[in-house]
Amino acid sequence: MPRLPLGQWVDTSVDWLQSQFSWLFDAVTTGVTGLYDGIDAVLSAPQPLLFAGILAVVAWWLRGFAAGLLAFAGLALVDSVQLWDEAMATLSLVLVATLVTLVIAVPLGIWAARSKTVSAVMRPVLDFMQTMPAMVYLIPGIIFFGVGVVPGIIATIVFALPPGVRMTELGIRQVDGELVEAAEAFGTTPRNTLLRVQLPLALPTIMAGVNQVIMLGLSMVVIAGMVGGGGLGGAVYRAIGNVDIGLGFEAGVSIVVLAMYLDRMTGALGRQVSPLGRRAAAKARAATAKRPGAKLWAHRPQPVTALVGVVVLALVAGGTGFLGTGSGDAGGGNGKKISIGYIPWDEGIASTFLWKELLERRGYEVDAKQLEAGALYTGLAGGQLDFQTDSWLPVTHAQYWEKYKNDLEDLGSWYGPTSLELSVPSYVKGVDSLADLKGKAGQFKGRIVGIEPSAGMMGILKDKVLEEYGLEGEYKVVDGSTPGMLAELKRAYERKEPVVVTLWSPHWAYSAHDLKKLKDPKGTWGKGDGVHTLARKGFTGENPEVGAWLKDFELSEKQLTDLEAVIQETGKGKEQQAVRTWLDRNPGLAEKLTPQ
Repeated sequence: MPRLPLGQWVDTSVDWLQSQFSWLFDAVTTGVTGLYDGIDAVLSAPQPLLFAGILAVVAWWLRGFAAGLLAFAGLALVDSVQLWDEAMATLSLVLVATLVTLVIAVPLGIWAARSKTVSAVMRPVLDFMQTMPAMVYLIPGIIFFGVGVVPGIIATIVFALPPGVRMTELGIRQVDGELVEAAEAFGTTPRNTLLRVQLPLALPTIMAGVNQVIMLGLSMVVIAGMVGGGGLGGAVYRAIGNVDIGLGFEAGVSIVVLAMYLDRMTGALGRQVSPLGRRAAAKARAATAKRPGAKLWAHRPQPVTALVGVVVLALVAGGTGFLGTGSGDAGGGNGKKISIGYIPWDEGIASTFLWKELLERRGYEVDAKQLEAGALYTGLAGGQLDFQTDSWLPVTHAQYWEKYKNDLEDLGSWYGPTSLELSVPSYVKGVDSLADLKGKAGQFKGRIVGIEPSAGMMGILKDKVLEEYGLEGEYKVVDGSTPGMLAELKRAYERKEPVVVTLWSPHWAYSAHDLKKLKDPKGTWGKGDGVHTLARKGFTGENPEVGAWLKDFELSEKQLTDLEAVIQETGKGKEQQAVRTWLDRNPGLAEKLTPQ
């Protein structure tokens, strides 16, 4: 059967949409970004524990004293692991996505409830939206809206929309038909019947839909972190990329705290706004009051008392948040914001956090975002990122350069030449070249441990190296991450087990382990690359001083490997601290790299 070019049709459609409706996507980006920034500013302004107190008072009012106490404890835990800002960014993303989703879902649900034709047409569309893997939505999201919070929010809206529509439709359809007939018999207009009879009675079901929308939104935060969405999703993504169990657990627990709080509060709010819910809640409180000691834990303040408490805490939080003292600028950057993107490769991490420290010392406000290679180049070309320091050209990242070179500035190579290779531990005998791997798959469990699937060297390995040496079908390339590959190498090395991994030079792994670079007599890896700094179009014109520094940037092999080694010694999550230590060991280098 001939291959149906469905993917090609989709690519063509996306290209056409991008060219014809770029103005619309820009408007959506501006609107969503403005809404997100506004909510994030409000949530991030107060001192963490004071804002946690506000949320705890809300929980106390809606569910009782025990709920308020647990809410405060959970939010205090988030602050104690220093993930408060990320949690507020995640909460902002979820609130924006939920708000937009409900604005779309509730009218659609009402329409579907009042028309069987609309319901029949909408059902397969909603099935498609909800069963499509959520990560797929990020691909057009990046193309249309660039990297950052916007594609994450859009993907969340699309993924969370179906339950909002379905629960609204279900709630309205479940309203007793006799009540509707009675309202109509008394001359009530269809509009008033909807607003005064159907919607109030359907509120418990609709609120259950709101709850589902919020929970699906929270489930998307990690995926949003892959495209620069930040927040707790970004922390989880960094933890995955760096195989950092501690950070992953802390970020995961923080997401659970937010999820439990929002789940309980939306459930309680649903009971408060529904007549049936209020009646059921009153019966539950009456039953609880009969148990000894339960009255205290279930105690709920009067609405006026709760409101006064929230207002007082809000005023205190607002005052301390907005009137706090800021730190002065250290140099000529005057607080100007610069965004750096990086792939979690060791030389990329080292050079990125080196420049983050150097620019902050000169008074710039720098944001470093970890991304996959495809998202990194897309964000750079789209202007959402200012520069990146880890582009391997002309070979490894050739596919990205060819696609985006008209929207990028090449600021030159700061290190080179490099090399790509497969490597094995030195204790593996009889395997010295790529050709020696033939027929020995059983020795290596039939696999080659790779890095990020979007990395250029992975494409060369799969499309060229394996074919040239007849290794296709014999070896499986295991996609993963650079830290994951290094962890597998370390595990196998300590056990003296055979393993073949993707590596490149320079890399600190060659200092940490006794490894052999497998020779490439056919030259399939190509000639060595230079590690280039790429900037978005127009960056050097807007920032001539920084552009000049980046163009003159160079590191020797010893300097680079020493910096990578210090980062490894200092530990995960402390990259900038490691950079400071390394700069202290190299006096005068910071001034040389960023002369005034």
